[in-house]
Amino acid sequence: MSLKKQALSGVFWTFVQQFGVQGIGFVINIVLARLLTPQQFGLIAMITVFVGIGNALLNAGMGSSLIRSKNLDNADYSTVFFFNLIASIFIYALIWISAPAIARFYHQPVLIDLIRWLSLVIIINAFALIQQTRLTKQMDFKTQAGVAIPAIFIAGAIGIAMAYYGFGVWSLIGFNLAKAFFNALFLWLKSGWIPALVFHWEKFKTHFNFGYKLTISGILDTVFTNIYRIVIGKYFQTAQVGYYDRAKNLNMYPVRTLSAILSKVTYPLFAQIQDDNVRLRQVYRKILQMNIYVLAPVLITAGVLAVPLFRFLLTNKWLPAVPYFQIIIITGILYPVHAFNLNILKVKGKSGLFLQLELVKKAIVIAAIFIGIRYGIYGLLWSSVATSIISFFINTHYSGRLIQYTAWQQLKDIIIILLLALISGIITGLTDHYFFKNLNDFWRLLVGGSISILLYLCLSYLLRLAPFKELTGIIKPYLKK
Repeated sequence: MSLKKQALSGVFWTFVQQFGVQGIGFVINIVLARLLTPQQFGLIAMITVFVGIGNALLNAGMGSSLIRSKNLDNADYSTVFFFNLIASIFIYALIWISAPAIARFYHQPVLIDLIRWLSLVIIINAFALIQQTRLTKQMDFKTQAGVAIPAIFIAGAIGIAMAYYGFGVWSLIGFNLAKAFFNALFLWLKSGWIPALVFHWEKFKTHFNFGYKLTISGILDTVFTNIYRIVIGKYFQTAQVGYYDRAKNLNMYPVRTLSAILSKVTYPLFAQIQDDNVRLRQVYRKILQMNIYVLAPVLITAGVLAVPLFRFLLTNKWLPAVPYFQIIIITGILYPVHAFNLNILKVKGKSGLFLQLELVKKAIVIAAIFIGIRYGIYGLLWSSVATSIISFFINTHYSGRLIQYTAWQQLKDIIIILLLALISGIITGLTDHYFFKNLNDFWRLLVGGSISILLYLCLSYLLRLAPFKELTGIIKPYLKK
């Protein structure tokens, strides 16, 4: 199969997986948000970072090393598998011991039992990581889709049933544990791989030497991705953590869906052409533009229609989250740019530079938080926007030097797309305010969304945008059938 066909097949099945998983997950979270309170979501948001750190220790480093390495045998996979399994048990024990201290930090005694149960997903995920890594390296996203969709469907049914029958915050614990368990179970049944009882020390050192820097970077990224939840949980009310968490998750739903599709495909794809800078730059440029072209109008339109969107999906009790959502849209738009630039560093084997950049960016985040918190929760949110913009120039500068695609060239390639999305969003917001404000929320969303999409596509056609032509070129053959 040619590289292009591999990529298109990968995109298709990852699209099926992500839209299946994210779509079902989105519906599940909407139902749970209607059944539960912002305070209950806030409690889980407070401890997410600790579980995330545990998963980062497993996911960030040696899995990436396996994907980029060209000559592997079963000993490589088995060695990493057993290391991850032992490490997951050790990590869980540390979190179990630390649970009382975490609860004291937040002044929430209930968190002791919550974090001890939720952290079990770390051990469960350790059983599934290598199976998933092998499938990703083989670009077998069809099997992954066949695993992830039924797993989240079953887990969602369990979580919703628990919430309906009054289990409260424990329904969120049940949902997450069930999702991890069934995902691991189905991967073992479908992947066809079983570890051999071997541990090869030299192979371990090879993957560890590449992966440990990415692991440290992954831990830092997890901490600082969740640092606003930590700070809000420490200094503000639990409900505000819940509002921020729902705003962030709703913002990141389209971002994670699209970026996960492209990132999951692009890392092994980039790895195959890592030595051809011209080809790598061409592929990267197309993927970057296409991602921003699809993502920017979705987020901006959601921002201008945020009040009817939140009220329609989550009910009135979640309306305080609307301004949070509108502010952090900027970080959502820039997220895939960060992800793709960092993928360039990884496939080029620059894990040391990757770590150095993460340390610099995290120092900037800390400084921004100290400044932003003086102005309350909105100061914190705007500080996250500022750090995202600064990170854009840091990431694009260093990855751009590797493939001769500078930060300013990247910005030039996406700025017109951002302007068109902004113009479409502003016009949509004005027409909604002056003409459709008295309609019910469903019709406001339908009419406003339609206006925004049509206007955006018309402007794209008139200006002959490259991603518009690329997208229509992909769709046209299917319309003729």
